[in-house]
Amino acid sequence: MKKKTLVIGASTNPARYSNMAIKKLVSKQQPVVALGLREGEVEGIDIVKEKDLFTDIDTVTLYVGPKNQPEYYEYLVALNPKRVIFNPGTENPELYRILEQNNIEYQNACTLVMLGTNQY
Repeated sequence: MKKKTLVIGASTNPARYSNMAIKKLVSKQQPVVALGLREGEVEGIDIVKEKDLFTDIDTVTLYVGPKNQPEYYEYLVALNPKRVIFNPGTENPELYRILEQNNIEYQNACTLVMLGTNQY
């Protein structure tokens, strides 16, 4: 099933996990949009800097640490995704509570592992 995914913390640096996730999502033919600190492109996916209200987001996968997440709280709620994936190092109990209050599911997981094991 196709699940439109927003990668927050996207990077053009191939050593970054967000970059690897974009590549893996594209290879699995999943629709992807990407938000990062710098504009760029990965596998034909444009990385934007503005918090656009993308439509039909199924999954948000986070690659931004907890101390930098507060600026995304309202944005995530406004997007109203079905789920948010907290990749290793992004876990944030404060954001969990906000998501729960807004009936948004979340998982502490690794997007790359989920994609690699067909659990996405």
